Amino acid sequence: MPEIIYTKKGRPLKVSGEDLFSRSGKHVARIRNDKAYDPNGKYVGTIVGDRLIYRSSDSARAASSFMARDGFGHTYANRLAVATWGDELPILD
Repeated sequence: MPEIIYTKKGRPLKVSGEDLFSRSGKHVARIRNDKAYDPNGKYVGTIVGDRLIYRSSDSARAASSFMARDGFGHTYANRLAVATWGDELPILD
């Protein structure tokens, strides 16, 4: 797993083990296989290459909830958006 993955619109998410953190350090998701879930266990995106993209066809999936933890902010630059099937994540601040 890379240190950083990006949303469809190119926003960086820091990977720490199986956890994903926004630029501000908010613990936004946990990775299970190639899917990511928020602290309540709700699906938030599918990992496609180095991108995390919300796909409605996967949205019925769920995982167990977890306790969000504090993270540190990061300063990774945005990347260009990609033209691929799916939507931008609804979870980012």
